[in-house]
Amino acid sequence: MVEGLIRALIAADLPAVLALEAKAHACPWTPGNFQDALNSAYYMVVLEQGEHIAGYGIVQVILDEGHLLNITIDPALHGRGLGRYLLQHLIAYAQSHTDTLFLEVRPSNSRAIALYQTAGFNEIGLRRNYYPARDGGREDALLMAMAF
Repeated sequence: MVEGLIRALIAADLPAVLALEAKAHACPWTPGNFQDALNSAYYMVVLEQGEHIAGYGIVQVILDEGHLLNITIDPALHGRGLGRYLLQHLIAYAQSHTDTLFLEVRPSNSRAIALYQTAGFNEIGLRRNYYPARDGGREDALLMAMAF
């Protein structure tokens, strides 16, 4: 059984979240991205294990649509079910506030795609050249959705 406290992400969490974001992603969100999300009152949570932030998630709700903007688990903790645990929480939030939850994911991120498919997301499209790539180019994004 996965254990951890999911609570609201607050400004004081940003240094730890930014460090985790840089550790987990080749092209991480900037401090400004996170500050904009905080200022916009998105649904932002952290997953704590003890005193350690093990992950975080961000959902934006606009009218009857939700968008999973970011879900990240510390790479050192992958394979322990934390991503599934956090995703289930974010889906439950979206389900109580929206009709559909959308997300984009890199086609190269097979682990995340498998997690999303297992959770009930379906691939509905492709966004060409959506993500910045390590080599300075661009990478496509799979568009996935879950209707409630």
